[in-house]
Amino acid sequence: MPTLDYQDKIAVLDLGGDENRFSPDFLDQVGAHLDTAVADGAQGLVTTASGKFYSNGLDLDWLGAHAERADWYVEQVQALLARMLTFPMPTAAALPGHAFGAGAMLAIAHDYRVMRADRGYFCFPEVDIHIRFTPGMAALIQAKLTPKSAVASMTTGRRFGGIDAAALDIVDATAAETAVTDTAVALLAPLGAKDPGTLAAIKNTMYATAVAALTA
Repeated sequence: MPTLDYQDKIAVLDLGGDENRFSPDFLDQVGAHLDTAVADGAQGLVTTASGKFYSNGLDLDWLGAHAERADWYVEQVQALLARMLTFPMPTAAALPGHAFGAGAMLAIAHDYRVMRADRGYFCFPEVDIHIRFTPGMAALIQAKLTPKSAVASMTTGRRFGGIDAAALDIVDATAAETAVTDTAVALLAPLGAKDPGTLAAIKNTMYATAVAALTA
C-alpha cells in the first residue's frame, strides 16, 4: 500500500513493499497522495519503494480479468504518467529495486532518477513479451531519453543494472541500497521552493508532445 511521509519539506511517496503493480486501487491511492503533497505545499517529491521492486508496472492479472475495460485502464495509467511528467514541483524517483515496463515509465516521468548500484534492473520488456508501446508511452520515453538510449532500452528488452543505466543517462545517479532515497532527496533539497504554476507551465511546454499523446 502506498504511503506518504516527509523529509523536511520533501514529500516521500513509498509505493509499497510488493510488486507495486498499477491496479486501479493502487492508481487511486497514488493519486490521492499526490493531491496531498500538492495541498501540503511540499517543495519536492520523491517516489520510492520498500521492497525489491520499485514497480513491475501494469497489473496484467487485473487487465486479463477485465479485458472489456482495457482502454479505460490504459487511460488511467497514462494519466498518472502525464501528471508525473508535469508535476508542479521537482520530482525524483528512487529505485531500490526492479523497475519494469510501466513502472520504468513512471520513473522516466520524474525529473531525476537514482538507482541502486548493486542490484535491481531497469527494463522495458515490451519487445520480448509482444506488447507494443502506445503512442503516448513511446512519446514519454523518447522525450526523456536520448535517441541512443531510447533505441537501447525500447527495442532490445535489455535489463539495465544501475551502473549501465547511468552510463546511458537513463538514471542520473546510483547509490547503495540504504542511500537511494536519501540521495534522491539530496538532489531536490537544494532546489528550494518553486512556484507551482510556473513550474507546471514550463514542464507542460517542455513535454507538450508527450503530454498530448498520453492524454489523447
